[in-house]
Amino acid sequence: MLRKTGAALLVLALTGVSAGCARTAPDSTAAASARGPITVWVSNNAQEVAWGKKTVAEWNRKHPRERVKMQQIPAGKTSEEALSASIIAGNSACLVFNTSPASVPQFQKQAGLVPLDGFPGGAEYVTSRTGADRAAQYRSEDGKFYQLPWKSNPVMIVYNKKIFKKAGLDAEHPKLSTHKDFLASSRKIVRSGAAKAAIWPAPSSEFFQSWFDFYPSFIAESGGKQLVEDGKPQFDSPAGHRAVNFWNTVYRERLAQQELFPGDAMAAGKAAMTVAGPWAIAAYKDSIDWGVVPVPTAKGLPLSKTHTFSDEKSVSMFSACENRATAWDVLKFATSKRQDRALLDETGQMPMRPHLLKTYGSWFEKNPGYRKFADQADRIVEVPSVAGSVDVWQALRDRWTASVVFGRERPVPALREASRDVSELLDEY
Repeated sequence: MLRKTGAALLVLALTGVSAGCARTAPDSTAAASARGPITVWVSNNAQEVAWGKKTVAEWNRKHPRERVKMQQIPAGKTSEEALSASIIAGNSACLVFNTSPASVPQFQKQAGLVPLDGFPGGAEYVTSRTGADRAAQYRSEDGKFYQLPWKSNPVMIVYNKKIFKKAGLDAEHPKLSTHKDFLASSRKIVRSGAAKAAIWPAPSSEFFQSWFDFYPSFIAESGGKQLVEDGKPQFDSPAGHRAVNFWNTVYRERLAQQELFPGDAMAAGKAAMTVAGPWAIAAYKDSIDWGVVPVPTAKGLPLSKTHTFSDEKSVSMFSACENRATAWDVLKFATSKRQDRALLDETGQMPMRPHLLKTYGSWFEKNPGYRKFADQADRIVEVPSVAGSVDVWQALRDRWTASVVFGRERPVPALREASRDVSELLDEY
């Protein structure tokens, strides 16, 4: 039997520590119609905190008997670990505006989440706001929605124009669309001494790091496939092979570094490119003259045909919530068209709505740097919502670091072994 990692071990450990002090969940029938004060949690990102304060203040002015208290997610090694611990302790917030889709199956297994389908018009609200095709990626294996897709950060290649010019490359129209051109430009950057690395993704083994190297490349190369579809891994395929061979060349030729950079390598001027979402605009706008292009593919696809990883965060309702009718109304209020515009204003992150460029045309006219990200946001792919999701990603990552990053195994056979590992995990769960 495969060794279980990540989520499974975390749950076992926390259960052993916290079982004696766990609270009893409220009666779900009574809670579903109950109204009153609730608590919501947001991430510690300064822009999201600012958005949350304004949203909560507006709600509280209009609903003095159903007041909302906003807090940041409790500290922990990761927010996912903190949320898992809160489920066991029975002290989760009613709503969490920073739920990772990869953790939803784990939280479900802990009986920590409330299905949104149980509220009047619940499933319809999720699908209408998100778009029916995209919303389908967020249904759990039992067919229900335990999350409302809230905001995405579609990942693209962000590059430093100054470094490109220093390397003698065209900074306004860089040759980065095909694997061949991307590698040629990367070689020129490194060999010219313009930067230590052409690109410097984290080479470490945390399960989620594949979301910023292999997964976007596989998604783009496959035309928008998820890692797992219909209960079967999809990545041991010609598209997956092209993606691993591309990245293996990047590492083998030292166009990316094998050690972890302590910070942001592009911000520090050590890398010419990074895989990032629209959050990068706020991070780089005052220090880097940047440009953005789609993730490269073997043949080179235009932005209009390229798919990528969503880097999405959802809103989930947690089962410790006693006043769920209020929580449902707050969730809809905070994800309304008006509040989504406020989210754009405060964070520059993309609300999970179709056709953003049309819906918020005036905003993107005033903020043209975000237009390509908004265009890309219509073609995003999520992590698969499967039991054991974290373990699935860890199985892939372990093979990736051994083969692609450090060259201890051949990449394509390693990808095949990872597919077998994932298949075993899916059968086990």
